[in-house]
Amino acid sequence: MRYSVLLLLFCSAPAAGQGPWRFTPAAEAHRTGTFADRRLDESSGVAPSRRYRGVLWTHNDGPTPLLFATDTTGAALGIVRVRTDVEDWEDAALGPCGRATCLYLADTGDNRERRRSVRIHRFPEPDPVKARSGTVAAAQVLEVSYPDAPHDVEAMWVDPNGDVQLVSKGRRSEIRQFRVPAGAWRAGRAVAQPLALVPIDATRRLERFVTGAAISPDARLVALRTYGDIYFFERGRNGALRLPPSPLACRLDGIDIQGEGVGWLDAERLVLTSERAIRRSGTVSVVRCALPPAPSSSAAVVRNPS
Repeated sequence: MRYSVLLLLFCSAPAAGQGPWRFTPAAEAHRTGTFADRRLDESSGVAPSRRYRGVLWTHNDGPTPLLFATDTTGAALGIVRVRTDVEDWEDAALGPCGRATCLYLADTGDNRERRRSVRIHRFPEPDPVKARSGTVAAAQVLEVSYPDAPHDVEAMWVDPNGDVQLVSKGRRSEIRQFRVPAGAWRAGRAVAQPLALVPIDATRRLERFVTGAAISPDARLVALRTYGDIYFFERGRNGALRLPPSPLACRLDGIDIQGEGVGWLDAERLVLTSERAIRRSGTVSVVRCALPPAPSSSAAVVRNPS
């Protein structure tokens, strides 16, 4: 979602007084490129491929069903036209779908929180070589509604068992996590299950809105990205987020003006993508953050929503 850049800069003061978090600067943070394909001006989600070394999959915020292949330099490596109807794509993730690995795309944006239902799209991960000359993918669609009311959701990841996890942005209410079981694809429709209230206070603070999520390669940690920071959680039962014994958040310190996408390049580094904002093109950055140590029995589970 594109906001006034002036408003974003005004709201980007250091986070303070928001519960258990210890904020640390990124150990490494550098911009690695800008998107060569100028059509990619609102990168909203990013999914690093595990199958094709160096390839990143990303997409624009909004209704255009195009998936872009790129890398950390922002090179234009190809385009996939997705055969599906889209209202507002917000995040991308790779995850299992039967015996294959699929790209999942979250058509879950709802700025006014009025949509009766949202959609998850998925299709087998394309071959980036074929994407160089343009290729088409037919998507399977899952219709999802929420048990309470509509939510604006820009963050999604897929658990190793195929469950889709969604986290609301926090625009008008507490940040919430929802689970969509893997088996829901058989019916094509599901009511998302509420799992947790997420302890990030986004009240009147634009830089704390949750704009992306990613699960680590070993599936131990989940990174939730906001405009200003990255928060690290452990995964509990059914994929529920839980606080590590020493909760850590990584400050991004303005590495990009309007960043939304986040993905794990490897066990230690994350890639970030940004909308164009006032620049000629969106940006790609790589960061290395302090991570919570291995999980222990003392980790506190995030409280369930009432």
